[in-house]
Amino acid sequence: MKTWMANEGEANREWVLVDVNGVVLGRAASFIANLLRGKDKPTYTPHVDTGNFVVVINAAGVKLTGKKWDEKLYYSHSGYMGGLKAMTAKRLLEKHPEELIMKAVKGMLPKNFMADKLLKKLKVYRGEEHPHTAQNPKPIKIAD
Repeated sequence: MKTWMANEGEANREWVLVDVNGVVLGRAASFIANLLRGKDKPTYTPHVDTGNFVVVINAAGVKLTGKKWDEKLYYSHSGYMGGLKAMTAKRLLEKHPEELIMKAVKGMLPKNFMADKLLKKLKVYRGEEHPHTAQNPKPIKIAD
């Protein structure tokens, strides 16, 4: 018996629409990461990108539990001495809610050559509107 492994040409990619309004950030990020990798399909192969394209809407409506809005910090560095900047989750949600979801999903993806490739299939939007109606994305509800 041989184990069947998918290759790049056999990937059946679909467009999926996920609404994260009122959903906890960590649950949403792990669900989206599994969709991007294709772990929900029987053709899942760890070293091949068999996942779906994911469109996330209502990024500004995501929730965090506990005191994370004020205590969770996101860091960036300019490259210069003393160039470390910190931003709370509340401020990041106000300025760039798309970035909050992207950072959470990136942290749930494997740290290898496929992570950047998978993130290019993720499209995050602040509100209800998105420019991907021509792809006819299939709405999927995140299970609580």
